[in-house]
Amino acid sequence: MFLAGLLATWALLARYGPWPHHLFPGPKAVAESLAAMVGDGRLWAAVTRSLGRLAQGYFLSVLIGVPLGLAMGRLRPVRHLLRPLVVGLQALPSICWLPLALLWFGLTETSIIFVVVMGSVLAIAIAVEDSIMGVDPLLLRVSSTYGIRGVRFYGGVLLPAALPSIITGLKLGWSFAWRALMAGELLYVSGGLGQLLTMGRELMEIPQVVAVMLCIIIVGTLIDRVLFQTVEVRVRRRWGLATS
Repeated sequence: MFLAGLLATWALLARYGPWPHHLFPGPKAVAESLAAMVGDGRLWAAVTRSLGRLAQGYFLSVLIGVPLGLAMGRLRPVRHLLRPLVVGLQALPSICWLPLALLWFGLTETSIIFVVVMGSVLAIAIAVEDSIMGVDPLLLRVSSTYGIRGVRFYGGVLLPAALPSIITGLKLGWSFAWRALMAGELLYVSGGLGQLLTMGRELMEIPQVVAVMLCIIIVGTLIDRVLFQTVEVRVRRRWGLATS
């Protein structure tokens, strides 16, 4: 019912709203544009291109962000030294890294992947640090009493205890990575979803712009629901933090 009402409102605004029809297309025009892009293969090619970049950038962000957050959470000198810098850089919009990326790496895939990494790695590091700092101190004291140290401590006590919060942080980092990717692709001819948006704007194909925006929302929602939410719910159930 809600979706039907939303579509009806959209159609009414497109027909009788304050904007010209060519600037605010209705559901029918957007659906036709979406079907055309699916039919000629442009949409599938753009989605796979964007998801490939996302996978590379996000994987690098996890490889860097998790150890960085772990170090900040466990080592006080590292936390005092790096946390102000990490928090400050996190406040910088990821798109601000694009000019430097283009100067350092040129018009290459590396530039966009660099923007994706800078858009998500700091959020992951902060989330992991908060997860480590939130572990029950009693659990840490008990493990110390039993002489659990080194790899056994990190792999068997600390990381499992912080895992539910870490997964939530990884999901947050993914959302930042997805936004950074779209921003980077909008400003650089890249063959992804961002380029389809730019082409639609330049050609005044507003139905294409809206169709690609809907596709970005759908892809992002599917990844969140199918991957992250599934893992998060299972871990929380396993850890006794959720009942259903």
